[in-house]
Amino acid sequence: MSNRAETGVWVSLIAYLLLSTTKVGLGYWLSSQALTADGLNNVTDVLAAGGVLIGLRIARKPRDEDHPYGHSRAESISALIASFIMATIGLEVLQSGIRTAWKGTASPPDLWAAWIALGCAGVMFAVFGYTRHLAHRTRSSALSAVSKDNLSDAMVSIGAAAGIIGSQWGMPWLDPAAAIIVGLIILKTAWGIFKEMSHLLTDGFHEGELSRYRDTMEEVKGVKSVVDLKGRMQGNEVILDAVIEVDRELTVEESHRITELLEAEMARRHQVRQTHIHVEPDGSPDSSSDH
Repeated sequence: MSNRAETGVWVSLIAYLLLSTTKVGLGYWLSSQALTADGLNNVTDVLAAGGVLIGLRIARKPRDEDHPYGHSRAESISALIASFIMATIGLEVLQSGIRTAWKGTASPPDLWAAWIALGCAGVMFAVFGYTRHLAHRTRSSALSAVSKDNLSDAMVSIGAAAGIIGSQWGMPWLDPAAAIIVGLIILKTAWGIFKEMSHLLTDGFHEGELSRYRDTMEEVKGVKSVVDLKGRMQGNEVILDAVIEVDRELTVEESHRITELLEAEMARRHQVRQTHIHVEPDGSPDSSSDH
């Protein structure tokens, strides 16, 4: 799975290298602030994708004495670092656009800049479709962040093209205005990735997912009720800690068999391969206490 995730990041990285070189170079040549800003946005993506690749490589390392749970959280950390890089360049693009708009633009950029931006948007839409598909299959949080960035980049290029085209109609200020919008979109994308990765790294877990898992557990034959259920992410793997009640008349072996059925059902229906289960007899005084 991690190899597939790496493939998706490599596709994004190669696309970003080609597009950033094209946009920055032609943006300066065609005097388009918007196209140049779009290219600088892709430069951040090159750095971010490189960080994600390093994180994925580290996440594949096996467990050791210092990391008994493995290194899979390196994937989320790499995405978090990528958000900082994106925010830094987003601020630079925003500042540059505001400065140019304040000074005024002598003449509109060449219209070819708009066609270049639209062509690059088409490329990024294709890359987005590919990486989103891989992110869904691999359940990789880092690749999911990359795919969201791919979509953001495609929209940024469309916005840049709109600003360039508008500047041809006697409104040259639209080109730096589009650059300002690009900067804001970069910052918004960076904030979204930072928020999601911070949530995962602090063991945050969506309540809606826990409700689905709880319903599945309570359908397993022999499970009287789910007293407590907690979830967390370890890289792209879900880890659950559950306290269940079973018939107090069951033997230890029979209770253990129920836990095996529950683990198998969670793996089959939700691809959750680590479910840690504590068993209590139904009607136990401890079952009503907090865990």
